[in-house]
Order: sequence, then C-alpha cells, then structure tokens
Amino acid sequence: MNADKKDSIVVQIADENFLEYVDTILKTIEEAAKIRGTGIARRSPEYIAEKMKEGKAIIALSGKEFAGFCYIESWGNKQFVANSGLIVVDKFRGAGLAKRIKRKAFELSRKLYPNAKIFGLTTGLAVMKINSELGYKPVTFSELTDDEAFWKGCQSCVNYDILQRTNRKHCLCTGMLYDPKWEEEKKKAGGAKEQITQTVKRLANKLKKS
Repeated sequence: MNADKKDSIVVQIADENFLEYVDTILKTIEEAAKIRGTGIARRSPEYIAEKMKEGKAIIALSGKEFAGFCYIESWGNKQFVANSGLIVVDKFRGAGLAKRIKRKAFELSRKLYPNAKIFGLTTGLAVMKINSELGYKPVTFSELTDDEAFWKGCQSCVNYDILQRTNRKHCLCTGMLYDPKWEEEKKKAGGAKEQITQTVKRLANKLKKS
C-alpha cells in the first residue's frame, strides 16, 4: 500500500475501495465552506467517486474514521494540474495532517503529470505556507490555466462577483504555482557552479605544484 502512516492516521491514495466515504467527504467540504465564508468548487458524488476510481485522490483515515481528503484535477490539455478540495475534519486539525495530505497529493501529481505545472487558489495562510514549502510561488492569475472549465468552478464561491468585476485578474484568493522547469534550472545552475568550483580547485593545485 502506497501509504503514509503516523499517529494512527493513514494518508494514502484512494481507489474504488473507499467509495463508501464519498458522501462524508462532500458533507465535510460543504460544512467547511460555510464556516470559512468562502467557496470550494462543488463536486457531485459521481465526480468524487470517479477521482477515486482513477487513483487521483488522497484520503486520510484514523482506523475507519474519515479524517481528510484531496483530489487531483488536470486542465488545459494536462498542462496544468490542481490539488483540489483539501479538507481536514475539525477533530484532526492542528497535527500537521493537511500538510501530509497536500504533500501526498503533490507527489502523486508529479508522478502522474511530470511535466505539468501544479497550481492552486487559496485564502488560507496555512495552505500558502504548505505550498511554499513544496516549491510553489505566488503568481498572477494570468499565469494560471486559461481553461474555462476550471474558472467555472469558482461560480460556487461567495466571492465570485469580485473575480467577475476584475475580469479574472484577482480575487480574495492567492494564486500559487509550481513549475517543474524550476527544478531543472536549479539542477543546471548547481551543476555549472560545481564545474566552476572543480575548475578553480584544479587550477589552485597546479599553481601549488608549479
């Protein structure tokens, strides 16, 4: 099992064996949205079930009790990927579970879509911090997917009118993006730096011998 177990809570990739939790997941997401006063894109039971069947969802369980969830969506012909619907049940908050779920979803996204940019919209400082630790950077909405199907999901948010009034330039959410090319650039820069260091060492040794 591809799972992360800690403090009796198991974080793992969800499949058809977890379909019994679909209704609980949707209810938890809806209740959280009401408390936050912000929107989480509404999804049907069939949609969440399909994500599980495709192996594109992460679920956290304490024994058989539901603790948290997140799912993966691809947009713009799979050029962009979003980790959506992140939720943690109240009683399991404060122990780093959201971070574990988010990291698991991030790792799965990188495995399924290695060349895709991973992005998200959030108003939560905790999620922003987690995203930053994973390598995301704050970006303007113009750098995110232009897939209309994604932005249509914002219609269920109470702040959707702001997004409309600003011609989708900004809202209360912060756009964050991870581009796999950044890692490649870091590796290249690190390799070039190492080459320079080795060259300097070789020259220094030659000077010592001469």
